[in-house]
Amino acid sequence: AAFISIQAFPALLDLPQDLEVSKVSCGSRHTAVITRGGELYTWGWGKYGQLGHGDNASSDQPRRVEYLVTEGLQAEEVVCGPWTTYVCVLE
Repeated sequence: AAFISIQAFPALLDLPQDLEVSKVSCGSRHTAVITRGGELYTWGWGKYGQLGHGDNASSDQPRRVEYLVTEGLQAEEVVCGPWTTYVCVLE
């Protein structure tokens, strides 16, 4: 199991320089952002698969949700719940 740091104050993210974030949603222990290009990045506690990476791994760093890219889908809206993430996509 990975250790996830908990931070009480906002912090800058290390996203690739060419990405612009258009939407953000925070759950109780994870976060998701949508870029202007419709890519979804998630990070935080992933015990229940809420990060969408096909496993239950946690991550301290934003990771792109590859499933959407593979399926040719663009994220339009994202909402994080306590242990869930809901995404509306464009085909």
